Amino acid sequence: PTSAQGSAVPQPGRFCYTLDNDVLTTEQRQFYEDNGYLLIKKLVSDEDIERFRKEFMRICKKEVNPPGVMIMKDESLRSQYGQSEKAVNKVQDFQEDEELFRYCTLPEVLKYVECFTGPNIMAMHTMLINKLPDSDKQTFLHPMHQDLHYFPFRPAARIVCSWTAMERADQHNGCLVVQPGTHKEPLKPHGYPKWEGKANKLFHGLLDEDEKSPRVHLVMEKGDTVFFHPLLIHGSGINKTSGFRKSISCHFASSECYYIDVKNTTQEDLEKELVEMVHKKYNTTSVELRDIWNFRARLVQGERINL
Repeated sequence: PTSAQGSAVPQPGRFCYTLDNDVLTTEQRQFYEDNGYLLIKKLVSDEDIERFRKEFMRICKKEVNPPGVMIMKDESLRSQYGQSEKAVNKVQDFQEDEELFRYCTLPEVLKYVECFTGPNIMAMHTMLINKLPDSDKQTFLHPMHQDLHYFPFRPAARIVCSWTAMERADQHNGCLVVQPGTHKEPLKPHGYPKWEGKANKLFHGLLDEDEKSPRVHLVMEKGDTVFFHPLLIHGSGINKTSGFRKSISCHFASSECYYIDVKNTTQEDLEKELVEMVHKKYNTTSVELRDIWNFRARLVQGERINL
């Protein structure tokens, strides 16, 4: 679509969460409006996925050390496997890694992102997740949550996650689980789940979860990509296999989005936790949540306006 075709203003009437352009069919738009997610089959090529996989392995082995990247490890496996794929469960904030960040600039991905954000697109938050085998401790179960809990910018309707399976994802290896239609609900209070010894750093979940709400397991093949709204309640199960379940994702936002003050909101505790982590990692004296996001954010299409 051309820039002129995508306005970052919700269309009056039928569609609130998608913008007018020639990419999505009316049926696809209606599905996203109703459910808060849209799955596109075979969007990212095998060749690109193999390149991302190789770069992930290089980061695990410390052959490359991109600035700002956060490598999350299972400390209990580190003594057994050292610095390897078998101990690293997530590489986050890879905006300075040229190879992985290519994912956020793929034309086939941005073509769909523009349907939700409009033409001026910022890549805000990047992750490559390597879900480790985990049938007993459930360490890498991610509780049901809304991604907007982590984001101090709005409006929510102009933010979208692109999540690509790097191999088949199903109920055996911990695929995404979504609660369709929950993107129409407000942001709910989040915190660490009450699981003894199972809470991962920053893996917050809903404090009051509706167990009866219908759930859909998103079975995906390599290269399949799901786009979803930041208020959609979702999570992922445990990996009961002996292999690894990799995915690569980016949260995109319109550069017309704006920062909000999260003090005195349900997001305030998260802000304190993030700022404290940055203090420790970089030995900074003064940092605000907006500074952290400005460090992560990259313009990938159009022009930078607010973010």
